[in-house]
Amino acid sequence: MNEGPTSPEQDAPITLLLVDDHPVVRKGTRDLLEGEPDLKVLGEAENGEDAIQKTRDLQPNVILMDVSMPGMNGIEATKRIKAEMPHVGVLVLTSYDDDAYVFALLEAGAAGYLLKNAREDELLGAVRAVAAGESALHPSVARKVLERFSTNQTPSPPEETLSPRELEVLRIAATGRTNKEIARDLDISPRTVQVHLANIFSKLGVGSRTEAVLYGIKRGWINPNELD
Repeated sequence: MNEGPTSPEQDAPITLLLVDDHPVVRKGTRDLLEGEPDLKVLGEAENGEDAIQKTRDLQPNVILMDVSMPGMNGIEATKRIKAEMPHVGVLVLTSYDDDAYVFALLEAGAAGYLLKNAREDELLGAVRAVAAGESALHPSVARKVLERFSTNQTPSPPEETLSPRELEVLRIAATGRTNKEIARDLDISPRTVQVHLANIFSKLGVGSRTEAVLYGIKRGWINPNELD
């Protein structure tokens, strides 16, 4: 089970499940992803119920999840998948940019949120970021998320959960910096950053950087006004 940030090896491609009720969209997305040597599409689903069952059966690293589908929508499907299989990363790919959808999906456990008009390189980068346990949010979305979830803080002492270094890594991760950038800021190796993030994920019971940051915001460990 992959519960922490890892770098996919050449002989172990990132595996994906595509969830969208439009066959043409799934085909176009699949064609793009399968043109990359480090990505492998395991299957497709056309609604939330199908997505849950195929996630159980196929155990993909990353799910590309649509929002509006017949039957169970992407929000409920994401919530159920993350509750049962927290190690699976969910990247939302949708036409909806309404704040309510963004916040609901991130609350449900999604690690990233992209619109369907994103460039191909943005989508490929987001898939790889989510597979590595990193966040895949547009900076403007990330700022709104920080501000939204910090309004209902329930302060608790972080030292009871995280070490000082882990808390430092989490706070820098909240700025959107990559593992390499965090490593440079702290004068440590990227591998050490990965280890710290894996420990953070394990201690907080989450499966992605986005979930870990939201956890910290809600507990008052991260103040959006102090982020540069």
